[in-house]
Amino acid sequence: MNSDKHLPSVILRAVEPEDLDFMYVIENDRDIWKVGNTNMPYSRFALHEYIANATGDIYTDKQLRLIITNEEQLFIGIIDLCNFNPQHQRAEVGIVVRQQYRDQGYGKAAMLKMLDYAHSVLHIHQLYVLVSVDNPWCVRLFEDVGFKRDAELQDWLFDGDKYRNVYLMHFFCKKIEKNLVE
Repeated sequence: MNSDKHLPSVILRAVEPEDLDFMYVIENDRDIWKVGNTNMPYSRFALHEYIANATGDIYTDKQLRLIITNEEQLFIGIIDLCNFNPQHQRAEVGIVVRQQYRDQGYGKAAMLKMLDYAHSVLHIHQLYVLVSVDNPWCVRLFEDVGFKRDAELQDWLFDGDKYRNVYLMHFFCKKIEKNLVE
């Protein structure tokens, strides 16, 4: 992690009603669907209902969605934990950074904050992610923060045209090095 001290400052905060328009754009971006599990558009109403009804409690909702902003409070992206299993203290992690903020360190800075939060506040033991092999930037992000590849799952995602393989990657939260998140 040779350049971690030069990462931009990010804030992870709860979803607010004014985030609806940004969430609508991200959730309905078909390019993102190709590398994730979503394959249908979300209505503004559905997203409004999600924002209104999410408790922010991972034990109740089985997920936690946070907004990534910079110090100027500009909307950078979304990071979330989903498929939370309280018995095994495990969750899936996902991140989307808006196009104009990619390759500037925001994703890595946000992921490091999420890893620290998952470990020190939520006491999660293990995080995992399924990353399309066709998304080398995302694979590199997760490897850079300490995720390890476990397997390549064949034909895991279907984008409407072709099947795509994914890497199953994991991270044990106890392995967080404090100097990575400072």
